[in-house]
Amino acid sequence: MTRFRPCIDLHAGSVKQIVGGTLSMTSDSSLKTNFTSEQPSSHYADLYKKHNLTGAHVIMLGPGNDEAANEALGAWKGGMQVGGGITEKNAAKWVERGAEKVIVTSYLFPNGTFSFARLQAVLNALGDDKSKLVIDLSCRKKGDGWFVATNKWQTITDFELNQESISLLEPHCSEFLIHAADVEGLQRGIDHELVTKLSEWCTIPVTYAGGGRSIDDLGLVKKLSSGKVDITIGSALDIFGGSSVKFEDCVRWNEAQAKGS
Repeated sequence: MTRFRPCIDLHAGSVKQIVGGTLSMTSDSSLKTNFTSEQPSSHYADLYKKHNLTGAHVIMLGPGNDEAANEALGAWKGGMQVGGGITEKNAAKWVERGAEKVIVTSYLFPNGTFSFARLQAVLNALGDDKSKLVIDLSCRKKGDGWFVATNKWQTITDFELNQESISLLEPHCSEFLIHAADVEGLQRGIDHELVTKLSEWCTIPVTYAGGGRSIDDLGLVKKLSSGKVDITIGSALDIFGGSSVKFEDCVRWNEAQAKGS
């Protein structure tokens, strides 16, 4: 069943909602921010815990976010996933700090090419427990396909999302997280084609993020994916300064899905 999955995006130690495509590896001068919260990360973790919104992801966008991530995980130990700068050196530490799972992306693609050795190293650090690992395949459109984008979504790798690549990775993780970076934060609608393809390619849980702008997008993703793909909505949510989606409505959606509505 398609569920609403919440998020906590961290940038420079604060909870923010940003336009994904404006992130830069060298400077924040081009960064477009939709929302900067006056509340600490723990506020959102407490809110998600109160409503039992499992599968939330805490994403550290660049340096200076460890303290805020620790605060969120401390508010709901074992209830959220954490990503951003995850390697084999720190994966187990984040689980010890309270992460249900770690999310790894850029580390798997040195020089823009997928490294199975690095994937295995992360798994080894987690005691070969793939249930603790989420692979982030956030991507950008190139030609007729989608290619994994790393380093704040600025480096487009040679790793194309398709049935072959998904099948290669599925045995080594418990789920996928996929931001459509070209529409992330723009509130202009989801990537219909990508959502449909993900439902065809993936046999393990997958969460799509990017472009969500209406509570109706939950139903749309459910329809396009036959209930196989979950969706994150960020900038459009009222708790992140948005005006088109109420957090309470997303909570009700999940409750209705759990009841089989």
